[in-house]
Amino acid sequence: MAEEHANGSVNGANGSEPANKLLERVVRTPGRQPSPQPTHLGVPGAMPHRILRESGPGYVAPKFEGKAKQMDDVKNQVDEKGFIPTDLVDDEVEWFYNELGIDDMYFSTESADAIVSHVHSLYAAKVAAYARDDKKLEIRLDKEAADHAVYIDTSVPGLSSTEGSGFEARLEQKYLDGSKGSNSYRVETFRSPSKLPGGGDQALRCYFVYQATFKNPSPAPNETSIEELGDVRFLQKTTPNTKAVYQRVMEAVVSRTGPVIDMYDVEGSREKRLIVAFKQGSAIGLFTALSDLYHYYGLTSSRKYVEQFSNGITILSIYLRHAPHSESRHPPIEASIHQITKEVSLLYCIPQSRFQAHFTSGRLSLQESIYAHCVWVFTQHFLNRLGNEYNTLTSLLDVSNNVHAELLSKLKKRLRTETFTADYILEIINQYPELVRALYLTFANAHYMQTRGDEDDFLPTLSYLRMKVDRIMTDDELKLLISKTAVNEHHEMVMTAFRVFNSSVLKTNFYTPTKVALSFRLNPSFLPPAEYAQPLYGMFLIISSEFRGFHLRFRDIARGGIRIVKSRSREAYAINARSLFDENYNLANTQQRKNKDIPEGGSKGVILLDIQHQDKVSLAFEKYIDSIMDLLLPPTSPGIKDPIVDLHGKEEILFMGPDENTADLVNWATEHARIRGAPWWKSFFTGKSPKLGGIPHDAYGMTTLSVREYVKGIYRKLNLDETQVRKLQTGGPDGDLGSNEILLGNEKYCAIVDGAGVLVDPNGLDRGELLRLAKERKMISAFDISKLSKEGYRVLVEESNITLPSGETVNNGTSFRNTFHLRDAEQFDMFVPCGGRPESIDFSSASRLISKGKAIIPYIVEGANLFITQEAKLRLEKAGCIIFKDASANKGGVTSSSLEVLASLSFDDENFLSHMCVQPDGTVPKFYQDYVKQVQLKIQENARLEFEAIWRENQETGIARSLLSDRLSLAITKMDEELQGTELWDNVELRRSVLSDALPALLLHDIGLDKIMERVPENYLRAIFGSYLASRFIYTMGISASPVSFFAFMNKRMAKVNGA
Repeated sequence: MAEEHANGSVNGANGSEPANKLLERVVRTPGRQPSPQPTHLGVPGAMPHRILRESGPGYVAPKFEGKAKQMDDVKNQVDEKGFIPTDLVDDEVEWFYNELGIDDMYFSTESADAIVSHVHSLYAAKVAAYARDDKKLEIRLDKEAADHAVYIDTSVPGLSSTEGSGFEARLEQKYLDGSKGSNSYRVETFRSPSKLPGGGDQALRCYFVYQATFKNPSPAPNETSIEELGDVRFLQKTTPNTKAVYQRVMEAVVSRTGPVIDMYDVEGSREKRLIVAFKQGSAIGLFTALSDLYHYYGLTSSRKYVEQFSNGITILSIYLRHAPHSESRHPPIEASIHQITKEVSLLYCIPQSRFQAHFTSGRLSLQESIYAHCVWVFTQHFLNRLGNEYNTLTSLLDVSNNVHAELLSKLKKRLRTETFTADYILEIINQYPELVRALYLTFANAHYMQTRGDEDDFLPTLSYLRMKVDRIMTDDELKLLISKTAVNEHHEMVMTAFRVFNSSVLKTNFYTPTKVALSFRLNPSFLPPAEYAQPLYGMFLIISSEFRGFHLRFRDIARGGIRIVKSRSREAYAINARSLFDENYNLANTQQRKNKDIPEGGSKGVILLDIQHQDKVSLAFEKYIDSIMDLLLPPTSPGIKDPIVDLHGKEEILFMGPDENTADLVNWATEHARIRGAPWWKSFFTGKSPKLGGIPHDAYGMTTLSVREYVKGIYRKLNLDETQVRKLQTGGPDGDLGSNEILLGNEKYCAIVDGAGVLVDPNGLDRGELLRLAKERKMISAFDISKLSKEGYRVLVEESNITLPSGETVNNGTSFRNTFHLRDAEQFDMFVPCGGRPESIDFSSASRLISKGKAIIPYIVEGANLFITQEAKLRLEKAGCIIFKDASANKGGVTSSSLEVLASLSFDDENFLSHMCVQPDGTVPKFYQDYVKQVQLKIQENARLEFEAIWRENQETGIARSLLSDRLSLAITKMDEELQGTELWDNVELRRSVLSDALPALLLHDIGLDKIMERVPENYLRAIFGSYLASRFIYTMGISASPVSFFAFMNKRMAKVNGA
């Protein structure tokens, strides 16, 4: 169908010749086409279009007064060495000093000896070129020192070459990537204005690297003046106009999570100045990748500057012009610069994708290569790797049989590990760039939104025009194309994953003008039910150069923590990457079962740091949160955050909290949500500072209160004397759960295992010393070992060849720590895991806790999430162990978080600040203190109710407590969902009665039910209504209660309503 555009009439998918000459130039150039997706040509920096009112570079080097004398010295030394004929010495040295455009900074920095070496090297390169058959002049000079470096090479302007010197990548890796504080480096690079004699199209490129010397190395936190933050050389050399440009950019970037990208016209020329500013370390590899980007569009840089500032900001300034002979094969620079400006934001997210070579060579555009990178990540986690044979085996075996279940679990892990590795998937995708292009077009067609219409600077965009020429294929056509193109079944499976990805993406920030990581909201229906029995409601995939991550939830209204996973080695990273999604799914599923007493369902977020970026915890978290918010918030800043295509079509709110490695980051997330205008900022994160209305779990022992109810319940039911119970605990006095378990308990602690090692005393560890460590949050490495009995000992992870009091030798402290909980050399009555990695006890290792058919530890309360596999729990229960699993015991934190959110939703902003926020002077509002006490009582009540229900049901039926815990959770959540869909909610009096019982009395007293119902979203109130009725019914009447029982339960409830 023909469409009329601003630049002419263009026929679309019918294959007729385009009438637009500009389009003709773009789409008919093989391999060198703008990315095949429409991009509006806005400037993501959201700054008005400006013209630089100066024609020079904006840098003026201080004059080197000793330059003439130095040149004479260099001439004399060159002449003395005799390598260059005497009659050529003056010409060669003067050419080096005067014709290459090298500024005085270089000459004032380098010694005469170093300059002589460079002059000799350049002359030698000319001689070598003369001797070559192709007469090619090739210069590769480098000098690297601790505080500066010089690189000089030859290259053809506007071309990225895999056979080049690699100097840019080298200097970036050696000096720029690690720039931080006083160890920061600035770069000046320029291309020689004159061609080299006999060099053809080649020109000389010089790079100068200098260690920064900041005017103020320790600026105030809010300092933004470049006169204070700048490097001394930078401040000396830059013109007032250039300083003003940098100042504007600085003021913009300090207030942003991501980069600031801006562009200026250079007065009196077609040259453009591109400026990119970002936080140090947040875009590793960007300097080199930018060269590939502008080369792709036929541009070259005449000058480039990398400036560092003492507040941790990096600013790149690049002067761009058409490469020689490129204008006939590429669009005008006025069009290309807008494409580049838009695409820098994408490049910032993943500066060096796994398909960079395809982009550098022109086989794929930037969008296509980064799209391929994202699908490569997706495929690693979701390729159907188990096959029909596994499904057949599943149907033949009895999954309720512990041995069969464990066998299937191990087989699943083995198949996933060995079939499709990340490298194998990459190798396959690399073979099909044409398929990637076709698949990308379908993705772009679904998710690009032309937002600015006639206001766009350059309509129609080149990419948009090309999209009208390259026909977009249907899914059936793509399926057939893949089938015909793929060389075998494995290749077809990998490329089919692109189709699955395309059909699953409901919304993405891929085309948002500014972003810090790529986020995709996926429809999880593609997950095979055989592997993931409980269907997910929502799934987010987030990808950046520093990490990959997921956020999974089982209901629309759901709650769960965000954890960051680190890896000590490449092997550990590979294992963590393979298990990332499954661990996230299992954690969210456990959370779903935990959340039976609260309105929110279960969710969890997991961030896996790339092996090269283990130190980027804060950066990864910030990028993860900001990119998810891109998909939750409506756009408010044209040119910065534009509308996105939303195939989900419903407003979404996520409720998050702290988890491993994120506890100290939630304040930032709360403030960031407020700054970005999120109406739900108060409830976005729990676990935040009390000054922001948070109720810290560790300070008030929220998680431990629930665990303790189960521990005390066992003591109560079995009439045990707590002070005589021998106790083992993993997770030490430095952690939330571990420290509060020590503070609240009164058992005879015989062993504690934590990150530092193992602490043991069969006669009981000194309680006073343990309390000291718990209050100070210190590991067992700080325990005063003089307070151990003669049978006691401590083994730290870094120790080896340690002899225990028994005479046993410990060869490796780390191995001893990792397996101590499986030892039978010590005797314990109660084991409370308060920390440790998931699956620390599985079906096989559980056998080490069983002797002669009887469990050697009689009681276990699983405080740490997923510490023991379900198969292992059932095996231990069969051997007589009384176990209460994590989904039941460890639910205090989620109850606290839910009630924290309820308060934030119930108060308006003003009263929230006065009632729920600790004041700047440390004053704690009385309401806050009283509310915390009510939350603690509610946690204990819910835990007691569930403990009694499970204990009673086990006594009556003999069913394992671990199974009853799951069945109880499923019964409550199933009934909850059913109740929310009934007409019971429509009974206003019943609704008010249930909410009056479910909501904290303090909120009802201070705010009133009517105000709460007015402020809290209806779907959240429905969830409170359903979860309260369902949990009270199941706790009271039992898991298998009949409909008649529910009728009786509701009659009692209605009688209360009518009586009221």
